Amino acid sequence: MAKAPKIMVFRFSALGDIALLVPVFRALFKTYPQLQLILVSRPFVQPIFEEFDRLSFVPMDPKEVKGIRGIFRFYRQLRRLRPTAVADLHSVLRTHLLRLLFQFSGTSVQKINKGRTAKKQLTRPQNKRWMPLQHTVFRYADVFFRLGWPVEVPQQQEPQNLPLPENLPEALQLSKQPWIGIAPFASFPGKCYPLDALQKVMAYLAQNHQLLLFGAGPQELSQMEVWAKAYPNVFNICKDLNFKQQLQLISHLDLMIAMDSANGHLAANSGVFVLSLWGLTHPYAGFAPFGQGHQNLTADREKFPQIPTSVYGNKMPAGYENAFRTIAPQVVIEKALEMLKDQTSS
Repeated sequence: MAKAPKIMVFRFSALGDIALLVPVFRALFKTYPQLQLILVSRPFVQPIFEEFDRLSFVPMDPKEVKGIRGIFRFYRQLRRLRPTAVADLHSVLRTHLLRLLFQFSGTSVQKINKGRTAKKQLTRPQNKRWMPLQHTVFRYADVFFRLGWPVEVPQQQEPQNLPLPENLPEALQLSKQPWIGIAPFASFPGKCYPLDALQKVMAYLAQNHQLLLFGAGPQELSQMEVWAKAYPNVFNICKDLNFKQQLQLISHLDLMIAMDSANGHLAANSGVFVLSLWGLTHPYAGFAPFGQGHQNLTADREKFPQIPTSVYGNKMPAGYENAFRTIAPQVVIEKALEMLKDQTSS
């Protein structure tokens, strides 16, 4: 009897990149009923993939999987799962070594083409090669194509409508106003809309909408708690909900307003409309929420022509501290209301 196909997938970080696996996995499982996947990733992301009954999850602790010995021990653990192929969707030193070990054992392996040269051309300060690059979702799909598992990924994800968490605030449960998620934070300052400008957006939208704040980390939670106490109809969701419950709640939003960050991808996976705000990064790099069309507001490149300054938003050229302020709060408000109106009329 032929061995059941079982592809091991490496993607260790970051959260947004891990979330972008979901559209590809959905397409693979729909196209190939016998296919099994083994995802090797950070433990905390497991709830993202609970919808897949043919996916096995292997947690990877970076503190343990380091050095040649640690990587070899981890390889021996993974080899016991007997994958028929390996898809390296991360392509870092750890996965290079793991991939080579599997290759030496006769397992079919392929790695992602990150398009590093094109991304350098897009993000260099001068003489940019100004064109949209391949979306990360399609870079993932290409790896499976080269392994012999071609797949077409739908451009838009279906609404999920997961069960609502039981411990939602009563005022939120009873309200009939639209729910807008807001994810104010990102990994670098160059990707964060100025908080005073965002506060103006929140003050206006909170008049006729319920605003649900998403974030992590003590400073972020502290700031969100300040807003929740200052404005009616604003809720610091992350104070009482774990990550799995947050995913459940996201699936019920009418709109998500997010930076270039993971929450936009998580919302897009649930078929939620996403308004994404871009400062020193840009959708052309291939990391926009998948299937969301052109629902992006970007900083003014005529005034700040070096944008995107990097793929990750970690480079802040002198004089670019206020680039994000070229997106006025009124513009964000108008775009959010327009998207909500389009949704109700469709």
